[in-house]
Amino acid sequence: MPASDDVIDPDFSERGLSAPVASGADISGSTAPVEISDRDRAILDFEAEWSRHVGAKEEAIRADLALTPARYYQLLGRLLDSAEAVAYDPMLVKRLRRIRDAREQARLARSAAAL
Repeated sequence: MPASDDVIDPDFSERGLSAPVASGADISGSTAPVEISDRDRAILDFEAEWSRHVGAKEEAIRADLALTPARYYQLLGRLLDSAEAVAYDPMLVKRLRRIRDAREQARLARSAAAL
């Protein structure tokens, strides 16, 4: 049974999770529940399942989230650095951070090689 401070996602069974989404503690050490907005939750859920969409990802972003792809990626980038996103879906956020960091390293290597 989760503690009263824990934030539970009502869609646990749909996502196949069996543990609380957040422990109630954030980076600052506060014991306040970690909240994530509906839009941020929708972005993370979309990113977790976008490969199941038929067609281009950009088209699915526009259709499902009513966002331009540029705005979607801006919001996703900010989410990856938030404690709330980590609390909501830690495995997804860590995977996306690894991908982002690898791409950044590849860009840096290409620019260093061009000099």
